[in-house]
Amino acid sequence: MNRLATVPLRRRRTGIGSGLGCIALALTVTVPSGACAQFTAFEATIARFDADVSARVAEDAGGAVSVAIFDGADVIWTKGWGWADIESRIAANAETIGRTGSISKSFTAVLMMQLVERGVIGLDEPVVRYFPEIENLAGPPAGARPITFRMLASHTAGLAREPDLEGAASGTIYRWEEKILESIPHTGFKTPPMTEYSYSNIGFGMLGLAISRAAGVPFMDLMTELIFEPLGLASTTFILDSPDLYSRMSVGYNRDRRTGEISAEQATREHFGRGYKVPNGGVYSTVGDLAVFAAAMMGETPVRILSGASRHEMTTPRAPAEEYGLGFFLRNVDGVTIVGHGGSVAGYNAYLAFDPASKLGVAMLRTTSYNPPMVELLRALVGTAR
Repeated sequence: MNRLATVPLRRRRTGIGSGLGCIALALTVTVPSGACAQFTAFEATIARFDADVSARVAEDAGGAVSVAIFDGADVIWTKGWGWADIESRIAANAETIGRTGSISKSFTAVLMMQLVERGVIGLDEPVVRYFPEIENLAGPPAGARPITFRMLASHTAGLAREPDLEGAASGTIYRWEEKILESIPHTGFKTPPMTEYSYSNIGFGMLGLAISRAAGVPFMDLMTELIFEPLGLASTTFILDSPDLYSRMSVGYNRDRRTGEISAEQATREHFGRGYKVPNGGVYSTVGDLAVFAAAMMGETPVRILSGASRHEMTTPRAPAEEYGLGFFLRNVDGVTIVGHGGSVAGYNAYLAFDPASKLGVAMLRTTSYNPPMVELLRALVGTAR
């Protein structure tokens, strides 16, 4: 596939990344014994990951993978494998843009907390105050408590995953709010609010609309003004509205499980509209921009988009959601706390995760069938950095 596209940078706190250049060297030429004296377990972990992904992407022959490893606000290693566009032979790299899918929920939850900090809304305030149409939900349980912003952001409102409405997830992006409203009478409850965790895509769509109503600003404009622009996320957007963004967009591929053939048809069609799926699945980005967003969630960026108290609130599970905070999954893997989110839409998959203690994190975008072991990579990197 494509040539090595590695960007080695220094680790700013521990210096364990000072030999990252040896990884690029060792993977392209024969390195004399002792030439990379600083080749540490940290670098060796990355080298093994690189070699494995390179082989698996070549075997898959169905698209691209881009990965960034970051330490706080510093992206210390990036690489792209495979083809962002198979037909045009455009190689993937760190600047390749992909759809992030449900990582969009993390952005939406951060936006919600920004409004909480500004006193625009209350986290435990009923959403109906700004979004009265939510009372038209299908079959609310008798005596159910009002749905709050916290419930929607933590998947504890009890809502079904999707509305029972044909075409809810299709149609122009400019009509996403109408699709939400059309979906409400066709959205039922899986459980009464606050009785159990129940992942809901339509719930996060409602959350985005409620946020917009409360602020009196269109949702996509609000996200751009409060998150994308302050953090300098120049490659993160809802609409590919410039030649530069469009030229760096990867082609999404789906593989037929029966024949093994790949097709870009469905993924291409969804660029023109995803129905209601904007606050919960509409963000495009690069691995570098996702790394900056994660750094902001660790309080490591020059521009602080949230207070420490708000970040703690978002990454602290509250019953009945044991492994989900507000817009982020929370996992403990061999003693390492992993905060993050995955995303999957037609032709595209994404993953973003970080360890708040070490400040290490990983970001991944892919259009291949092959799914790199990102959780294992982060766990191993944290282990070698201790």
